Formats: sequence, structure tokens, C-alpha cells
Amino acid sequence: MTRTVTGSAGVPVDSNGSPPDRSDTELWLAAAGGDHGAFTELFERHAQSVWNHAYRLTGSWASAEDLTSTTFLTAWRRRADITLIRDSALPWLYTVAGNLARTEHRSSGRRLRLVRRLPEPRSVSDHAETVVDQLDGEDRLRQVLALVAKLPKSQRQAVELCLLGDLSLQDAAELLGVAEVTVRAHISRARAQLRAALEEK
Repeated sequence: MTRTVTGSAGVPVDSNGSPPDRSDTELWLAAAGGDHGAFTELFERHAQSVWNHAYRLTGSWASAEDLTSTTFLTAWRRRADITLIRDSALPWLYTVAGNLARTEHRSSGRRLRLVRRLPEPRSVSDHAETVVDQLDGEDRLRQVLALVAKLPKSQRQAVELCLLGDLSLQDAAELLGVAEVTVRAHISRARAQLRAALEEK
């Protein structure tokens, strides 16, 4: 069991000699000062959420892995320049992941055309059927993402943060610099457009 005590400088530490759970802001400030351990703690705290968000943005497990790594690399490089919103690193991390995903999407057209020319893999086992199911799911997600990419910028940003990500309306509004009701309106309009586009398909 971990217990909290006071270190020689009056700073609380647990029985292992480490500070107790710190907020994102505290960890970010420590990382900005060069504390690699603080940044590692931030990574471990949010990597899964960023990966989930990146997967929803890209529809690809491999791309989500790459995007997550690049997002945290960007965070490390810019840690001294960024002020967190509402004591959470997630809004900024989601924004970085979204920007990186859009850049990747624009540069991936040639690779996708090449992949489409490759022959279909043969199904040879139950494992292959599982892979096919996974690829079918990723294909459906890519179709939705392609529709999201065509939304007006304000609607797309709201969808990426609140529907594809897991930010609250309040956090998204603060990050985007608009009223919460505006974010809600953007999402409502985007849902209507996406629904109509999917019904046409």
C-alpha cells in the first residue's frame, strides 16, 4: 500500500519516494522544466485516449499508432510553449492529433491508390476471417471519416473533438474560442448532414 509522507523539502512524497498523483498542469510544468519522468506520466495517463481518438480519425490501427507517437513527440517539443486548458492535456493533444491526421490524409492519396491495385488476400483460416471483419469495420469508418472531412471547418472541428474524441461541449468550446451553444449547433448540423449523406450511400 502506498502512503504519503513529507520529503526533506516539505514536498509530499509516497512511500516509494515519488510525489503522489499530480494534475496534468503540474506534470506539464515539470516536463517543461525538463522532467522526463513527468512527461512519461502524462504519456501513460493519456496515450490510450489519444490512440482511440487517432483511430477514430484515421480508421487504421497502424496509423493510430504512428499518430499517437507523433502527437506525443510534438507535445514534448512544444511543452514549454503550451498552456493547458481546464487542467487537462487532452484538448490540446486531441487538436494536435487532428491536425496531424488531416496532414496525413492529404498525403496518403497516392498510397491508397497503390493499395487498391494490390490483389485481394485469400482467406485461409479463422484468423483470416477475423482480419477481414476488422478491415470491413475500418472501411466503414473510413467512409464516415471521408464524409466528416467534407464538412465545413467549424462543424468538422466540433465533430472531431466531441464525437470522434471524448471532449465535453464545454472543453471543446473553450478550446475553439466559441460559446458552448455554438459547438452544440455545429454538432447538430453536422449530424444531419452526415445522416443524409449516409442514407444516400
